[in-house]
Amino acid sequence: MDRREFLIAGGTAMAAGWLRPAFNAGRPRPSRAQLAWQSDELAMFVHFGVNTFTDREWGDGREDPAIFNPTSLDARQWAHAARVAGFRAMILTAKHHDGFCLWPTATTTHSVAHSPFRNGTGDVVREFVDACHAEDLRPGLYLSPWDRNNPAYGDSPRYNNLYCDQLTELLTRYGPIAEMWFDGANGEGPNGRRQVYDWPRIWALVRKVQPDAVMFSDAGPDVRWCGNERGTAGDPNWSTVDPSVVSVPGESGPGVTDMLQHGTPLGMVWRPAEVDVSVRPGWFHHAAEDAKVRDVDNLLELYHTSVGRNAKLLLNVPPTRDGVLHPTDVERLRSFGERRTARFAEDVARDAAVRWHSGKGSAAAQLELPHVRTISSIRLEEAITRGQKVARYAVYGSARGVGDWKLLSRGTTIGYARIDRFEPASVKGLRVELDVAGEPADPIIVRAFA
Repeated sequence: MDRREFLIAGGTAMAAGWLRPAFNAGRPRPSRAQLAWQSDELAMFVHFGVNTFTDREWGDGREDPAIFNPTSLDARQWAHAARVAGFRAMILTAKHHDGFCLWPTATTTHSVAHSPFRNGTGDVVREFVDACHAEDLRPGLYLSPWDRNNPAYGDSPRYNNLYCDQLTELLTRYGPIAEMWFDGANGEGPNGRRQVYDWPRIWALVRKVQPDAVMFSDAGPDVRWCGNERGTAGDPNWSTVDPSVVSVPGESGPGVTDMLQHGTPLGMVWRPAEVDVSVRPGWFHHAAEDAKVRDVDNLLELYHTSVGRNAKLLLNVPPTRDGVLHPTDVERLRSFGERRTARFAEDVARDAAVRWHSGKGSAAAQLELPHVRTISSIRLEEAITRGQKVARYAVYGSARGVGDWKLLSRGTTIGYARIDRFEPASVKGLRVELDVAGEPADPIIVRAFA
């Protein structure tokens, strides 16, 4: 904890308080696993499989495993590109809707074990997890519940057994998994019947075998979908939700989209939002899209509309048929990391003297900088170990240090992080006013950037 954070905390020895759960039993708070997940800020999604070789987005399950043969697969290259760009986690499509498994599984012949990859001895999941460890990234896996290949799909009890067997293989063979990624994809099976997933059983299995893993889906139970694939979290964005509104993945109905986008200040469980979006128009690599990779300005905008709105950004970067990331994608990731690092390199409020005033329902942090500085953005952070409380805020600046306050930005929720941009302003003083809806206010962190 630096001096600025210490002063905002009220000048008392609160360092341990940022690490332990707060003693506010009435408000949901994140688990240690959820805190670790959100502090990653950036994760890279890797869509890879038979679709890469058929040039499709959704396979139909009739693909011949013989087409899967990435002759130059280099998962370490994927992980290194992610690490250089400042990402801290990666998630691999261990199985997409086509049912093709990227690990040798006992549950189906539709897998890498029946492909020419590594002469039939390959295991993409193993290479992926090992690469994550080598680059100090936290590995995650996506196991599509929909399976367009397996004849058991649609025979609900039988397929649920098979799906849990696949999940058990993934959760027991590869060491710690940071995130299991699920969605509600649910089409008809070969028999024309729609599968009924046993989500309580699936979630209980993950919790038992990998208790430190967070689970993502529309319904969590740990992390929720943000409600779109545009790279934009809701505003406001509460990390708390009413679980009765979205109780199973893929659910539709009144209030579902609003709950996914915004959460609710009266939510009974902590379920923060993950923002998934692709660096390309598609999720799998298509050569025709090599000139359509998002530019750095757009990637920075995605960062502001995800991490800067109390969410986590999951950016998909798909490998080519060779099994490596395309040079354009690698360069774009590197530039994104460099630009983001440069943008937030100097916190001009780091050495500010701070006064913290708190009352029931409102609070204010006032900072006096050593010198007049020009700033154009601010980052606010709540101590979310105590839950999320701020419902409204306003940021003011003064060139004199006190008095003549001019509004720089205002908004609603803060949570893990809120990043606002505004016209450059010369300030010696900053004042952040908070509305915490009648609850006791907790200290916040204030960072300011040129």
